[in-house]
Amino acid sequence: MNPTQTTKALTIKDMPADIRPDYRARTAGMSALSNYELMQLIYSFKTMDTAVDLLVKAGGQLSGLANMTTEEMQEVPGVGPKAALSIRAALELGRRCRLESFDRLQVRTPSDVADTLMLEMSLLEQEHMRVVILDTKNNVIAVDEVYKGSLNTAVVRIGEIFRAAIRKNACSVILVHNHPSGDPTPSPEDISVTQTVVAAGKLLDIAVLDHIVIGRNRFVSLKERGLGFS
Repeated sequence: MNPTQTTKALTIKDMPADIRPDYRARTAGMSALSNYELMQLIYSFKTMDTAVDLLVKAGGQLSGLANMTTEEMQEVPGVGPKAALSIRAALELGRRCRLESFDRLQVRTPSDVADTLMLEMSLLEQEHMRVVILDTKNNVIAVDEVYKGSLNTAVVRIGEIFRAAIRKNACSVILVHNHPSGDPTPSPEDISVTQTVVAAGKLLDIAVLDHIVIGRNRFVSLKERGLGFS
């Protein structure tokens, strides 16, 4: 063989039927498929290599894929505008499905909140603060985004944090914000904000149950660490 000759990639239609993603999905179930096999089902690339190359460009992580623009996806050979939009649409549907299930969640531990919001909030390029609003049984009533930007007591307005909770006659709230750096270690400002909000909650008779900081695939509960809560 000529050493300069390249090997032609095996197309999906040339693969044995029993190892094609569609066949495996029908016989083994979706959960048995790899990430790149699922991507192949979302958009029928000519070869499996395209899905693999796209995941490699995303750093091998779905979170990296979710953070890519359509233009960045199209830098991978074989990924056109329709394919890029199809994949981003599938990721968005997954995010919305996760949030819909959150609305019916009963919060028992910090991870109940963190695991649901982490996929989206760990990818945000700025700090965002959200307030998870709970009823008397710790069921999630709503999630209200109240702030975007660097967190400190000088700019965070207590009224904004509790406005939706008061309107919905909530019993308690949980604060959640992200660290774009990926490190969820609470800063002095995070602790100071927590102390201020906890004190305000006592005056309003709305319990602040926790303040959760989300990083890249990690989170910290300030309540569990005894930071800002007395």
